[in-house]
Order: sequence, then C-alpha cells, then structure tokens
Amino acid sequence: MPHSSGSAAVPNDAHSPPPKSPGTAKGQGRRPSWLSSLGADLPASLVVFLVALPLSLGIAAASGAPVMAGLIAAAVGGIVAGSLGGSPLQVSGPAAGLTVVVAGLVDEFGWQVTCAITAAAGVVQLLLGVSRVGRAALAVSPVVVKAMLAGIGITIILQQLHVLLGGKAAGSAVGNLTALPAAITNVELHSALLGLAVVAILLAWKFLPPALRKVPGPLAAVVLVTALSVPVAPGVERISFSGSLFDAVALPSLPDGNWRAAAMAVLTVAMIASIESLLSAVAVDKMHSGPRTRLNRELVGQGSANMVSGMLGGLPVTGVIVRSATNVEAGAASRASAILHGVWVLVFSVLFAGLIQLIPLAVLAGLLLVIGAKLIKVADIRTSRRTGELLVYVVTLACVVFLNLLEGVIIGLALAAVCVLWRVLRAQIHAHPPTAAYLPWRVTISGSCSFFALPRLNRVLHSVPEGQDVMVELNADYLDHAFREALLAWQSQHRSTGASVVLEEHGTTAFRDAADQAPQRQDPREFPLPPRNSWQAPLDADSPADVDDDGQPRLRSILLGIDKYHRRHADKVRPLVQDLAEGQNPDTLFVACVDSRVNPNLITSSGPGDLLTLRNIGNVVCSDDHDASIDSALSFAVKGLSVDSIVVCGHSNCGAMKAVLADAEGAGNAALGTGFDTWLGHARPSYRELTAEHPVALAAEAAGYSRLDQLSMVNVAVQLRKLEEHPVTGPALASGKVQATGLFYDIRTARVVLVTHEGIEQLDPSVAVR
Repeated sequence: MPHSSGSAAVPNDAHSPPPKSPGTAKGQGRRPSWLSSLGADLPASLVVFLVALPLSLGIAAASGAPVMAGLIAAAVGGIVAGSLGGSPLQVSGPAAGLTVVVAGLVDEFGWQVTCAITAAAGVVQLLLGVSRVGRAALAVSPVVVKAMLAGIGITIILQQLHVLLGGKAAGSAVGNLTALPAAITNVELHSALLGLAVVAILLAWKFLPPALRKVPGPLAAVVLVTALSVPVAPGVERISFSGSLFDAVALPSLPDGNWRAAAMAVLTVAMIASIESLLSAVAVDKMHSGPRTRLNRELVGQGSANMVSGMLGGLPVTGVIVRSATNVEAGAASRASAILHGVWVLVFSVLFAGLIQLIPLAVLAGLLLVIGAKLIKVADIRTSRRTGELLVYVVTLACVVFLNLLEGVIIGLALAAVCVLWRVLRAQIHAHPPTAAYLPWRVTISGSCSFFALPRLNRVLHSVPEGQDVMVELNADYLDHAFREALLAWQSQHRSTGASVVLEEHGTTAFRDAADQAPQRQDPREFPLPPRNSWQAPLDADSPADVDDDGQPRLRSILLGIDKYHRRHADKVRPLVQDLAEGQNPDTLFVACVDSRVNPNLITSSGPGDLLTLRNIGNVVCSDDHDASIDSALSFAVKGLSVDSIVVCGHSNCGAMKAVLADAEGAGNAALGTGFDTWLGHARPSYRELTAEHPVALAAEAAGYSRLDQLSMVNVAVQLRKLEEHPVTGPALASGKVQATGLFYDIRTARVVLVTHEGIEQLDPSVAVR
C-alpha cells in the first residue's frame, strides 16, 4: 500500500511516528490537517507569540545585533522551520544558547558578516540533514550540554547586570566580572529599579491566581514595567532603531580576510544550533503522545530557516524548549501552531514596530537575567554529582564562561571521553584476607582486564603473603593477552612458595580465550557455570594445605563452595525462595541418574521449587519387587503435590548401563557388592529390549550413538512403560492428569534428546541428529 507524502515507508530516525491503528474508516486515524486542528492551534499560536515577542527582543539586545533581527529570526523560525522541520510541535526562533556566540561574532566580524555566517551554518545543517546524520548529532554527553547552557546563563547574567545598572557590558565574562563593583557604585537608579521590577514580577507570577497566569509572565512584565517607565522614568535608555521591519532587512556580506576564523564560526553556529534543536525536539517528544520527531528532517528545517534568516538579516534560529513547552501546554495539535506564531510576529513587527521603541533596555535586561538564571539548574548539578560527572560539568561551565563557547564544549567533550575511557578501561582489583581458618586469601578482579591495569594488578597480587592459598575471582568483561600472561606469571611464582592458587571465573570472557586469539567481549551468561578448573589442583592428602590439624582431609571444596554461594549467590537466590519458605508446589517429578554430571535444574532452565527430583542409579522405576523409596516418591508427587508431569532422564556414558552390559557379557560387577548387583535387576529388562531391537535402539543406532548410549535411551523408554504400569502413576497417566516424558542428556554436546516409545528426536533445532 503506498505511503502518503508526509510519511516514510521505513523510519530512518531515532524518533518515528507510531503505527496507525488498523480498522479505521477512510480519512480517520490520519494526522489531523491544519484545518481540522485549527481550533486548537490558533489559540496556542497566540500564546506562543506573546511569549516569543519579548524573548526575541531581549536576545537580540543581548547579542549586540539590531533589535529587529530578533523578530526576523522569530518569524522565519516559526514559518520556515515550522513548515519544513521534523518536529510537529517544536517552535523555533532566536535562542539564548547562541547569545554569547553571536555577540562575539558581531564584535569580531560586524553584523552583515555575522548574517553570512548564519546563512552558511544553515547550509551545513541542511547538508547534515540530507546526509542522514541526525542521530549522530545526539552523540554528545548530556552533562556537557547542560553545563554549556549553565555557562551561557552565567555569561548572560554577568552581561545584563551592567545593562540593568545603567552601564555598558564588557566583551568578556572576566571583564564584566571585574567591572561589576564600579557598575554598582555608578548605578543609574531608574534603570536598576525598572529591571528589578521585571525580575520581581517574573518571580512572583507563578504565585498569582490561575486566571491572571493565563497571560504569559514575560509579556506581562515587559508591558507593565514599560508602561510604568513612560511617566516615572522618561529619560532611561530605550530600544532604538530606524525604519520598519523591511528597512531592517540586511543582505549579508563576506568577511574581509580571516577566512579560517569565519569557517570555524560557521561550524560553531551549526553545531550548537543543531545540538540544541535536536535535544529540544527530543524533550518535546516526551511532553506529548503524538507523532515523534524525524531528526534528519528537523535538521533540514533548521538549516533552511537559518539560511533564510541569515539572508534577511536575522539572528541564528534553533528549536527553543521554552516556546515549545508553552506550545504543548497551550494544547497545540499540529505544526500549524508554530507557523501561525511566526505569522503573528511578522504582522506585529510590520504594524506595531513603534511600540517596541518604548521598551527600556533595563526591562529587557531584567527579563534576560531571569532567562539566564533558568539555564542554571540545580537539579543538573545534583544529577552530575550523583552520576560521577561533576568534574565534567564544572570544567565545561568554567571554560564556557572564561574562554568561549566552542572551546568550552570541546574541552568538556574531551574530558567526558577521558572519563568514559577511565571507567571502561579501569579494572577493580582488591585483595581480601581470609575470614575463617579454612578459607584462602581472595583476590577479586572485575571490569576490563587489559594492559592498562597491569600496574595495579602487580601491586595487589604481591600484597598477598607468600605461602598463603589464594582464590582469584575473575569477573572480566574484557581480557587481553598481556593481563593473562601477568596473572599466570604471578600464579607460577606464588605456587613456588608452597601455596595453591584457584581461579573462579564469573564474567563473560573466558580466561583461556586470551591465550591465542584477539580479545573480545562475550555475551553474558544467564546462569553461573561451575568454576573452571584450569588452575584447580585436586585435594592431596599428603599436602598440609589439604588436611586439618588432626591429619584428616578437609572438605575444602564443599566449604569453599558454600563460601562462594554466600558471597555471590545467596542474596540473588533469597527473593526466589522467600515464597517457598512455607511449602512447595513443583509441577514436575524429575527421575534422573545419580551421576554428578547431570544437573536437572540446569538443563531444564528451572529454579528452586520447580522440580521434585528423584535420583537413583540408572534412573529406574520399580514395577515389581517395589522399592519403598521410589514408591513413596511417586505417591508423594502424584497424590500429595499433584504434579503435572513426570520426566525420566538418562544420559550418555552412564556407569549403570556399563555395568548392565558388563553383566550381560559375563564380566560381572563383584567389586561393587551384592546390593549393587541386586539393584541392576531393575535395569536388566532394558538390555533385553536392546537385543530385541527396540525401536529406540534402532533410531539411536541410525543416529550414530554408541551401543552404551543406545542402551541408556532404551532404558528411558522402558521406564516410561513401567510408569504406565505402576499402580500409582498408571491411572494418572491414563486419565491425562499427568503426562510422562523421556529425555536423554548427551554430556559431550550438552544437548538434550527426546525419547519416546517409537524413537528419538533432537530438541535443539540447530543440531541435527548425528
């Protein structure tokens, strides 16, 4: 089905529109047209216009640009970016984030060259959007962006304090800071009072009744204090310009030399405007449930707006979070609201430009002081402190204030990258003395184990006293050859002192893999595998380390295992067993061999309380000469716990099946005693079925299994038949209340095979029956 021109067949941005609901009538479920949403967009556009008007004037004044340049940028941002951008509810215009940059460009190049830089930055943004790198522009540490905005806020405050006090701002934050005492001493009282009145109104506005707060606070503050200034302070300095909005249109001009600085300025404006616009768009998406922003298209819209604004003599344009949030809160439904807001700015600038010249500069200074203060968020500082990024925040902020915006951002990004490398590459290595007499020293290693960590590794390892047994707990997500070699060298040296060294691995990267292949990160395991025993030495009764004070062998492996359980797993297991403390409700009785290599919970991905396990030699079920333990287990499972299924699981290379074959071939098992020989009687019928060419035996032989494994599989099928004949399980199976399943665990491949009365079936689709 073809797509409309307003959507893409395949979303290519980080934020794409959610799928439309199926089953709607023709014309329903589509994005509302500008006409159908006009009832919501028209009032919202008026509210945004009233907020944007004073802010645009203030930002232009703070940038050292012609005042009308702010209104040109507001109109272009609303109409052009609103029409072409990828965010339907974002409102664009001049932003405080570029105030410091623009002010510096005006001082260095003049206004018309600054307009050319703005237009060229728009071209760069347009190319970025066409190149589909919108998502890449978001690869900026948020703490750097927040610190950048805070630095801009501080710079604006230092600059506008001089204007509020009736003086002139210096060209740098350091100059404004050092000149502040003199500005306070020579304060122009009327200007200061007017500016402070604006600040007071804006701070108190949120406490007023809701009916009054429907009027935007910035607009109310500027109108009220301007009206008050006409009779009270007619001599204060006010906004001044000559001609109309059309007279303010200024064609850009190219710089007279210094092309390198101009090119750097273009990239600076493009980068900051893009980042601020995209971050604002992402923030706006979180405020509503409508279509998501198409980031590449948003770059195209912002670039187009900056090209037009620069060519007409306007300020740089970005997406502005303050106006966008106002737009959403006012109930806007589509991009028509942003476009109409630009139209209202244009109409006002043409028809009522004379009113703008009544506004005192101190009034705009008071407005900008509040705007600058809002850019400094205490919550951002607290967040950076909690997340360990306070250093990046402070350094970026200081560099933005005392150097310049571009250098501050670059330094902040570089420091953030260094911090990431430090956290990623730094391994945590600690030595822990034993907490009990039977426990060894513990050396815990976690993180990325590379050659960067070798100095710390060497220092920690050599802090372990000679002759002391050591357990190395390795929880690595990355391990290179150099780290492995250093660990092996120390292991050899420490063993030479008569101590043992045991390695426990819990991470995603295997120690042995670093020997002869390139290091790489592995997928995490979902369960703790048994400890790898590449270093594990067997208990030695002749070794002093393996016997207690009375000369008896220690249960070192069991006690160490319990210690490991308490250290690594007990806290994770506790939530799983809390509900089982008063009773159990397993769904399966699992009949398995006593072989230590078979782990029922592991191969069934089950946990505590899932399986009732019955284990005996050869995983047999007695149907005659009843064994009380087996009968009681079957009765308890079926009648007491009402299990849903019974599983009989055999395994490869089974010792019981070896004994059955040996007995059938006349070798006997006298060494294991008469009790063992008597027990084998429960498994001898399986041998008779094997020799009678049971279907399972034929299927296993065709699949390439050995005669021993064929017998194990036939034995499973025979035990399933015994379950059907058993007085307890037979009726339950016949009625369908319980189902029986046969399994065979192939230890060599670690795969499970299904065994039925008729044959076998591989349960892992990736492994063919061999």
